Amino acid sequence: MRNKSPQKQVSNKASYGVIRIISGQFRGRKLPVKDVQGLRPTTDRIKETVFNWLMQDTRDTKVLDCFAGSGGLGFEALSRFALSARFLEMDKLAANQLQTNIDTLKLTNAEVICTDSLLYLSNNTQQQQFNLVFIDPPFRQGLAQKCCDLLTENDWLSKNALIYVEVESEMSALQTPSNWLLLKEKAAGQVFCRLYELQ
Repeated sequence: MRNKSPQKQVSNKASYGVIRIISGQFRGRKLPVKDVQGLRPTTDRIKETVFNWLMQDTRDTKVLDCFAGSGGLGFEALSRFALSARFLEMDKLAANQLQTNIDTLKLTNAEVICTDSLLYLSNNTQQQQFNLVFIDPPFRQGLAQKCCDLLTENDWLSKNALIYVEVESEMSALQTPSNWLLLKEKAAGQVFCRLYELQ
């Protein structure tokens, strides 16, 4: 979840922003977010749209947040009684803040892995699968396409998995795997949102 354009460099003593959980057991809770370079939390408006789409499909899911950033999507899913969530985040400061927020919420069903998401997804030796996946990568780096391909190629998706993809508006022609059925889509400002189901 990162900005489409470069931001000015910040020091390791990054300042804080906040995200707000909009519904569920943690409704109204505000969680700090490190103001690291390029971090772009999903707006409340988009989250409301996404979780309206997922209203009947979040409870008891195993969630994978591929480019977690602030963790806004993963935490929202956990608030709505997802079974578990795994946050993948390459930036160490952001990853550390994700872990702090997990501890703050006293979650025992969430974990953070500080890693390059594409490198992580390139190997699934433990044959792990998820049934709700969020893909909201840094803009204009071609990461969404590669992420979609790796999820399918390495069998990360369970039967009938739901996959949410958020990309910059000019990437609306994203080529997803042929067995992904488009369920919903919406343009919102500079972003384009889609929800797919694995067939």
